[in-house]
Amino acid sequence: MSTEAITAAGLTLSFGERKVLDGLDLHVPVGSVFALLGPNGAGKTTTVRILTTLLLPDSGTAAVGGHDVVSQADDVRARIGVTGQFSAIDELLTGAENLRLMGDLLHLRRAERDRRAADLLRRFDLVEAAHRPASTYSGGMKRRLDLAMTLMGRPPVIFLDEPTTGLDPRSRRDLWQGVRELVAGGVTVFLTTQYLEEADALADRVAVLDHGRIVADGTPAQLKRGIPGGHLNVVLTDRAALDAAAAALSDAGHGGVETDPDALELRVPTDGLGAVRAALSHLDDASVETFSLHTPDLDDVFLALTGGSR
Repeated sequence: MSTEAITAAGLTLSFGERKVLDGLDLHVPVGSVFALLGPNGAGKTTTVRILTTLLLPDSGTAAVGGHDVVSQADDVRARIGVTGQFSAIDELLTGAENLRLMGDLLHLRRAERDRRAADLLRRFDLVEAAHRPASTYSGGMKRRLDLAMTLMGRPPVIFLDEPTTGLDPRSRRDLWQGVRELVAGGVTVFLTTQYLEEADALADRVAVLDHGRIVADGTPAQLKRGIPGGHLNVVLTDRAALDAAAAALSDAGHGGVETDPDALELRVPTDGLGAVRAALSHLDDASVETFSLHTPDLDDVFLALTGGSR
């Protein structure tokens, strides 16, 4: 059995004269979360549409679950679930009816359909709302129901295309927990998202897509280590203390020190624990109000690799 759930090599696609994908390569291991990041228009949704057999590439190859997305499209569709940017639920039906409808479309036997629906309602905390019309659900409940419908067929590979857009923080974290449970059970998740915190929290690997090409690929920690931007933020007690601290650090050879007189804040670039200790050793304890250390995050990675566009 292949250890790769999703592969792509040299994918290209153009709409008229606009090249959306320009030689895309991907490798997604089985039982992992892979996050594809990129600014609007970078080609994230186009990539998902090709991998889910909804679009044909101009050139290149791609396979999901070992099946070619062009020549074996039916086999691919039988092994995937898709939750798109917009909910696919029928709001006139209840939550339970939506799940049973999906089971019927999958040609499940009635007993198995009802058993899976009941299990998913419990898993996504929708039992109390199961017999209410979906139109009465909150945004978070609708997204949980949408994901539950995706899981009725127990697909080994799931595509989540910006699944938490518009959700409040609590609903987003509830959905994250659902994703973690799926992966713990061996499911592979391909995630596109605009929320960098989401990718950092969920993804085993992250790829950054820009102008149709992968410009970085690695674990979140690997990507963050490759980006400069660590710094020490120090808030001083008054303007005199700020000026004295800036002068002391400059005299000690700390380059790139920045000050914000209005906030009484000092920013000192650092490239490791030794630099942090050295900077702090030149500050007067009595003049320091607070200090904090900023290390590069996926926001820094995103901005550095895509020129700041989102």
